[in-house]
Amino acid sequence: MREIEAALAALSAESGGGLVVMPESFTGSHTVQIVTLAERFRLPAVYPYRYYVAQGGLLSYGIDSADLFRRAAAYVDRILRGENAAELPVQVPTKFELAVNMKTAEALGLTVPPTLLARADEVIE
Repeated sequence: MREIEAALAALSAESGGGLVVMPESFTGSHTVQIVTLAERFRLPAVYPYRYYVAQGGLLSYGIDSADLFRRAAAYVDRILRGENAAELPVQVPTKFELAVNMKTAEALGLTVPPTLLARADEVIE
């Protein structure tokens, strides 16, 4: 979409600019375009999910979706066994994951601190 390209071009014109991609359906359906344009405009970006980093994004920090799905299965089981869904407690994410793409960091001329790399759940070389 031209709007995405125009927005990222404008961000890249700002000195010291960067991008934080929010976890919502629009950005999720334009993942490849956003990652590609961020790279083209040399824009450091933080993404909500690991799959952005696997596609070439710089860094992601967000919920561990697999953990949420595992926990949801227990809820489904409880409901199917007769518990009232309205009486089950609301759950919030408790497990988060950090991923860093070192190839992208090098392409952007960034040095990733060793302490950040040590905390990362995944480092893509």
